[in-house]
Amino acid sequence: MENAIAERRHADQAEAPPRGAREMLRQPVTRSNTRHAWEKARVRQPLAERRATGATEHDTGLQKPELAFSAEYLEIGSPSHVASIFGVPSGTPVLERSYRTRHVAELHPLGIVRSYLLRDDIAANPALLDSSNEPWPGGTQSQLETVGIEFERITEHVTARAAAPDEAFELGLGEHAAVLVVEKIAQNTAGTVVEVAHIVLPADRATLEFVTPLDRW
Repeated sequence: MENAIAERRHADQAEAPPRGAREMLRQPVTRSNTRHAWEKARVRQPLAERRATGATEHDTGLQKPELAFSAEYLEIGSPSHVASIFGVPSGTPVLERSYRTRHVAELHPLGIVRSYLLRDDIAANPALLDSSNEPWPGGTQSQLETVGIEFERITEHVTARAAAPDEAFELGLGEHAAVLVVEKIAQNTAGTVVEVAHIVLPADRATLEFVTPLDRW
């Protein structure tokens, strides 16, 4: 009996992944506020250059072939919280865009992203209503530039909380694991809100980096 137990223990050890292997597969993300200026600078760059890389590559250091991306669009009535930020009545038509990106070697996405645009703001370009055009070269700022919208100010509110059950399942987290929630509010040159986005990031592998240039005396 003792020999059988020893043999089984040896087999279990042989089958188990090396210690720390699971952690090695969880791709870290560093999200810096400098990404917004980087994205805006790319709006006027050649299409080929914008196609070559995107914000996720910027945040992770990965190359495009290492990432799997998906996008889903839904035209819905604006949820009350989102409507209040836009300054429109609840139920106003918006385009809800859900994005997921993961490392090709992993099962779970790097984060959960939901972005909202007012439908009336983008209706002049039907391509902006079609998810098959994703990933859009240059991202949201390049998309909205096609309908004459220029981003001038982006505010991000960051909070921490326990993951909701559906978030924990999708992100591959344990029960009650912590997530970071970023609420992004983008305004145009007239000060009008043109995008509201909610980003949920696993706290165990996400870093938020804030860079503040200071004028010299």
